[in-house]
Amino acid sequence: MAEAAALDPPLPGEDVKPFTPEKAKEIVMSLQQPAVFCNMVFNWPVLHWNAKYLSEVLDGRTIRFRMGMKNRDTAPQFETKCSYVEATLEEFLAWTSGQPTSFSRPFSCYDSSKYWAYADYKYIARIFEDKTEIFKDIMWSDFGFPGRNGKESTLWIGSAGANTPCHLDSYGCNLVLQIQGRIPYEESSIFSKVNVVNPDLRHYPQFRKAQAHVVTLNPGQVLFVPRHWWHYVESVDPITVSINSWIELDADHKARVEEAITRTLVCAIKSAENPSHVDAWLNPTEVEATSHEINLQYLNGAISAYLEYQTVTVSEDRDPSTHDTEKEASSRKRRKIQVNTKPEDYKSGTHEAGFTVVKAKKLEKIPFGVHLIPVLPQSQEASSGGAGAVESDSRDLLSENEGGHFGKSRCTGKQSVMSNDCETLADQTDSDSTANSSQMAISTNDLLDCLVNPQVISLVAGLLLERERV
Repeated sequence: MAEAAALDPPLPGEDVKPFTPEKAKEIVMSLQQPAVFCNMVFNWPVLHWNAKYLSEVLDGRTIRFRMGMKNRDTAPQFETKCSYVEATLEEFLAWTSGQPTSFSRPFSCYDSSKYWAYADYKYIARIFEDKTEIFKDIMWSDFGFPGRNGKESTLWIGSAGANTPCHLDSYGCNLVLQIQGRIPYEESSIFSKVNVVNPDLRHYPQFRKAQAHVVTLNPGQVLFVPRHWWHYVESVDPITVSINSWIELDADHKARVEEAITRTLVCAIKSAENPSHVDAWLNPTEVEATSHEINLQYLNGAISAYLEYQTVTVSEDRDPSTHDTEKEASSRKRRKIQVNTKPEDYKSGTHEAGFTVVKAKKLEKIPFGVHLIPVLPQSQEASSGGAGAVESDSRDLLSENEGGHFGKSRCTGKQSVMSNDCETLADQTDSDSTANSSQMAISTNDLLDCLVNPQVISLVAGLLLERERV
């Protein structure tokens, strides 16, 4: 694979982007399936951000790499099951190219033929906090989001085989730009126990019904992943670099309240039964359950943020002069919302997602073609790629006991597989009842399955929000 990630400059007559920012935003807000934008970023300076360039910019600064095995076990390699290395990008490049361990010392215990390394979830605003001028290299304004740049984006750097287990993102939709190598993406997540590239069909027979949508994302392409689509991401080239940004949606604000209610209920009830049994209901990326006090702080923060958002929305709707133009939209009040999994930091911000109240009209017909390519099911279109996403409905979000009830803010890039089967991945549950459950007609897990049913949680959220409005 070529080391330089920048694309060839467009030919004369091809230097006009296929969609205006206004049209691109309409498309993003209207799409109900994954799709790849082409020829939209050819003039973005970020296309030069290959691993070698980033190594020079970071100038010896260490970043954290997640280390995983290249074997194809049936169990996903979740974050809590991986080891970690603090290293510079220069040392990472030396390791991937097989140079002596004296040049890649932090990786000395890992054979690059057996292990992959992944610097995932690297918030650009954090790792380049002393080089803020670099933010402008990323121009999401071309997709109709004025003011959004590197500050609201995340960086992913991986070696061949680096992957993010199958999950769905609790909030927003996702735009993923490929810089170097071939791959696609990730975000705030509910994880599946199924390893989609090597599924254990004996334990998860329903996975046979999954219909994969596969895409290999190449440099200069931007992948759109809709809200609540399951997806798996894997690097297929020796070195890959991706950048993504999550686009906030109106539905996210109530979803955060519902997530907080679910977390509070599960932790309170499972802890009362036996604190050690809470783990079975946690995301595999979470180490331990949070306290009841912390969960209530998260819930109150989510409710406050929702009500503030509603107040801003009503104010905007009552003033027609605040709509229509991108210039006016960019000057509107932007509020930052903490979406990290640490409830106590809800307002403070390790990862902040700003939103602007903008009404984007939806298209009746999506202009698919050479500049906007739909990601089709494998049965309809063969693909050489390998990463996946399966569409989910909000009804499945928190109703299944598969170790993934709580969202986390994350993001990633690589190859993608997707499906419109709402039930297949969500219905992959193991029996995690307690020892006493077999002796009881109704177990704690049975009770929780009913309590965290999305319809019940939605009703509780509505009642709580109504109380706070009074």
